[in-house]
Amino acid sequence: MAEAKWYVVHTYSGYENKVKANIEKTIENNKHLAEQILEVRVPMQDVVELKNGARKTVQKKMFPGYVLLNMKMNDDTWYVVRNTRGVTGFVGPGSKPVPLTEAEMKPLGIKTENVTIDFEEGDTIAVVAGVWKDTVGVVQKLDFGKQTATINVELFGRETPVEISFAEVRKL
Repeated sequence: MAEAKWYVVHTYSGYENKVKANIEKTIENNKHLAEQILEVRVPMQDVVELKNGARKTVQKKMFPGYVLLNMKMNDDTWYVVRNTRGVTGFVGPGSKPVPLTEAEMKPLGIKTENVTIDFEEGDTIAVVAGVWKDTVGVVQKLDFGKQTATINVELFGRETPVEISFAEVRKL
């Protein structure tokens, strides 16, 4: 089967989040698509705005009118994405989508290398970096497409699921 690559989809301006939600809902309804369309992203960046003399950091879209998709390109996935409300087409010559290259993905902060892990669902792991550093939790779910593990941590006396990158954890 084809390898998953990153593709760019052009949308109506202002419809980026709607397109993302619609594609994710379609994936949810059609389980066979979950292994083919791995991730949908609207790249955001922090921008400092000056309003009424106060500095405020807000999130803005890096590429208004575009959505990034990590997917295995085939007739089914092409059809689903192309016929999503708000999508005008894939970026590429004619109707042929062209995947992003490594060099194009680097400035977006998208990592393509796969991290090998030595733990599985049910194992206890420790978070060694990031916001949840020094937290211990039990792995509930692994997502190899996103390279993340979902663990339960205690927050305000309750078990709360948290998604953490494979690179930020180690097995206990």
